[in-house]
Parts: sequence; structure tokens; C-alpha cells
Amino acid sequence: MQSKQSTAANTGVVNPARIRIIFICFAILVVAIFARLVWLTAIVGPENAQKSEATKTVDVEVQAKRGTIYDRDGNVLACNVEAKTIYCNPTEVKDAAGAAAQLAAVLDGERSDYMDALTAENTSFAYIYQKADVELAEKVKALNLDGIYFLDDTKRIYPNGSIGAQIIGVCDTDGNGLTGLELYYNDILTGTNGVLVQQRGANGQPIAGGLKEKTEPTDGQDIVISVDLEMQEYLENRLAQAVTDIQGDGGNAIIYDASNGEILAMSSNPLMDPNDRSTFDDNNMGLTSITTGFEPGSIFKTVTFTAAFEELDLDPDDDELFCPAQLPANEYYVSDSHARGDVVYSLRDVLAQSSNVGTSLLASQLGFEELYDKIVKYNLTDYTGVDYPGESPGYLSDQKDWTDIQAYNVSFGQGIMVTPLQLTRFYGALINDGVECTPHFLLAKPQTGEEPVYQTEKVIENTEAIAPVTSMLQSVVAYGTGTDAQIAEFEPAGKTGTAEIVGEDGLYLLETSNISFVGYLPESNSNLVCFVGVTNVPGDRLTTPAFADIMSFAINHYEISPE
Repeated sequence: MQSKQSTAANTGVVNPARIRIIFICFAILVVAIFARLVWLTAIVGPENAQKSEATKTVDVEVQAKRGTIYDRDGNVLACNVEAKTIYCNPTEVKDAAGAAAQLAAVLDGERSDYMDALTAENTSFAYIYQKADVELAEKVKALNLDGIYFLDDTKRIYPNGSIGAQIIGVCDTDGNGLTGLELYYNDILTGTNGVLVQQRGANGQPIAGGLKEKTEPTDGQDIVISVDLEMQEYLENRLAQAVTDIQGDGGNAIIYDASNGEILAMSSNPLMDPNDRSTFDDNNMGLTSITTGFEPGSIFKTVTFTAAFEELDLDPDDDELFCPAQLPANEYYVSDSHARGDVVYSLRDVLAQSSNVGTSLLASQLGFEELYDKIVKYNLTDYTGVDYPGESPGYLSDQKDWTDIQAYNVSFGQGIMVTPLQLTRFYGALINDGVECTPHFLLAKPQTGEEPVYQTEKVIENTEAIAPVTSMLQSVVAYGTGTDAQIAEFEPAGKTGTAEIVGEDGLYLLETSNISFVGYLPESNSNLVCFVGVTNVPGDRLTTPAFADIMSFAINHYEISPE
């Protein structure tokens, strides 16, 4: 029996159970292979393809064209022009030292300035020179250097140099606004950058000059601003002359249209040239008329007089004040800038002769709490809302904390900080029926047709106070401290200011002062207000001649006539 069973087992008959096991194992193997194929092709395939593509390309950002800035008459103040960005593929550079020497000879600088780019590792793209003038790039192209390529680009230029430069501002090397309106309206002026993709060959080596555009850049919007280029140029030149003539450290000046808040011209001295970065420093990059508060001195007396004439029944000529040579206040004394004895002044003469004592007595009659409230009402302790970066709101301590001497000082412009623009706007209310307009530069966005609307506020409620205050300011020019501000055929109204300067020790300096004049042309068809100030002036000097010249230019330029 055993012999027959052994013979049967060796006849080649396959066991069904074994067949099933083999089939199952084969099926499992097929499924595993299929799953692996699905994984490689459908799941990780796209990712690997992307990684593979990424190893074959280099993304290069292409800057959008920045919007143009125009003055009110359509003159270009800032724009972009064609330029070239020079780059290299370091893997193709054969003689880095020699190429660096030739680049330095054309582009300036030292050989070492270009060696890092020319010898960069693990990259096929390195910047050599961004935003080069087209002519300069052509000189580099003529060198026929291995591995050097060029991209179309644009660069920011300022056709008028220093004229209006502090208003317009500048951009950084990446084309973003850094100061001035370039910074304030950066979101409007800046477009959306595009992208270029540099290709590599199948072997991973860069394709020489292989660039294809991936995303088109979207250009920024243009803006039109209120500045009048001719008025701006004259203002800058006359201010610079004033600073030199009276030996000041610097200065600032404004031409402001009180009827609508438009700033036609504004300048700070010293100037800078936005096309030449070597002229930049901390003292000339902004507009101090907006960004820097100062103790205004006697030009602030107009605020006190306006407040008093709003609240009290006063007459410029009939009401008089006994003004002693010195007015005691705590352990101090208030006196006028020029020595004198006791005198009786009419209110007109108090302002015309710029009497500190008389102004302090008038403020006392008004009440210092009421004076404080008026200063706040006139918006002299808050931002003007001007569209310019870095505005200062000035400073005034709470009236409850005032001592007698501080209260007197505030009445004639010491112990309070304001900006020239704040005071210019206030004087504008005197010629605009008590209404202050928000100072501004932006007039329109041409592409969208948008013309912004700015806020106005009536700050002098009792407008009957305006005529006598204006009349007294005309007396300042007619026979008072501001006679050099006289203009033929007109009767300017304005106020001189000589303000003490606080030294590093907290005490007022004895030898120097800040001087200023702010005024306008009543009884004319103009609502222009002009401020001229010069800082750190030695001795007794005036900015009234500069005011007269600037306003005379404006009279001719805008055909202003007496009424």
C-alpha cells in the first residue's frame, strides 16, 4: 500500500490548495506594483515634477512702473524712465578678475565690488548693477563679457532736481517710497511687480540668457498735486537767500490757499537733490513746516487777539491798556523785547508794537481758561491732517497746570509748540470768513478721475472779530514792527515773530532766536497766506523782506489785484 501511495504522489498532479496560494501571492504582487505606479504618477509625480522644474528655473522679480507725479499745471515732478539691470550667470564667467576690472572701469567702484556676484556659487543669477542708465548699460554690453546679461527695467528720476524735492520725496533702491509724497502715497504709486523665470537645460546647466515672462507687471497710478512748480522754485530761492542774508541755520516757507487748503509751495532749507543721494542727510529730507514744532513767539499774539475780540466787546483804538515796563509774574517779570518805560497803548498799538506786556494783560482780561479753550478750538494743539508723513501736532500743557508766568508766556507764543503749517492755517481762517481748510497736496488721480474732498471747519464763530484783528495786523505792516513787508498798491496784514530758543540746559538762549512773519492780502482777490521763518538767527533781524518778495511774485504770477 505504501508503495502505491508514493507512486501517486510523484505523478505530477498539482495540489489545488497550493495553486490558490500561488495565485494570491501573484495578485498581491500585481496590486503592489499597480499601487506603486499610482503613487509615483498621480500622487508624488506632480510634486516631483514641480521640484524638477524648480531645479531648472530661477525666478526674477520685475518691478512695475511707478506712477508719475505731476504738479498742478501738468509738469512732471517724478517719473520712471527706461533703464537696464545688469546681471551675470556665474557658471559662465570665465575670467572673473578680468571681468570685474572692466566692469569697475565702466560702472565705477572697485574690482571687489563685482567679484562676489561674478564668483557666486550654486546659482545661475546674480545682480551686477540695478537700474543702470541705458547708455551706461550699452557701454557694458560693448565689453562682450562672458556670462553678462541684461534685463529691461525702469528707474525713478526727478526732472527738476531740488525743486520741490522735500515735498515729492525719494524712493529706496527697490522703488518703494522712502520720504515725502513718495512714501505717503506709496500704495497708489506702486503697482504689482511681475516675474521672469530663467530656464535651465535638461542637464541642469543654465540656458544662456534663457528668460521667459511668467507674470506681467501692473503699473502704478499717477497723481496730480497742488504744487505750482514756478511758485515753488521762487519760494525756495528766496528762502535760501533769506537764510544767508540774516545768517540763520535754516528756514522754512509756505504759500497756502486759505480758500481750499491747497499748498502751492512749501520749502525747508537746506535743500537736497533727489537724483544725488550724496546730498541726503537728516536735516534736509523732510518739510520742517509740517514735521517740527517750534515756539512761535509773537506771531502767536494774533491768536490771543482773535480770542479776545471774539469774546469781549473791544475796539482797536478806543480801548487802551496801561503797560508797565515790567509785569510781575510769580518770581519773574514779563517785559517787551525792547526796553521802554511805562506807557499807555491802544490795543492797535499793543499789536503793532508787539508788546508782550500788553498782550499778557489782554489775555488776563479774557481769562486764561478761555484762552486755552480758544487755542484748542482753533486746532492749534492737533494735527492739521495734511497728507504728508511725520506731521507733528505741537504741544500745549493743560491750562490747569499753568503758573502765572506760563500763562503770560503762552499768550505771546512762548511755552507752546506749534508747527508753521498749523499757524498758517489759522491765519487762513482770518481771510476765509473764520473757516479752516485741511491743508493738502493731492488734487487728483488721473486714471480713476478721483478728486478727493477735504474737511473744512468754522473755528472763528464770532466773525465780527475778524475785521478789527485784520485791521490791527495791517497796522503792524503800515507802521509797526513789520514795515518791510509793505507791497505797493496793497495793504498786507501780518505779524512779525521773534521767539526765544530753549538750550540744552533747559534755559532760553540769549544770543540767538527764531524769527518769522506770516501774513496775507486783505481787500484783494486772493486768499493766499505766506509764512517765512528762519532759525537760530543772531541779533535783531527780520524775514519781512522775504515775505514781501514772495508775495510780490505771487501777485504777478497769479494776477492778484486789490479790491
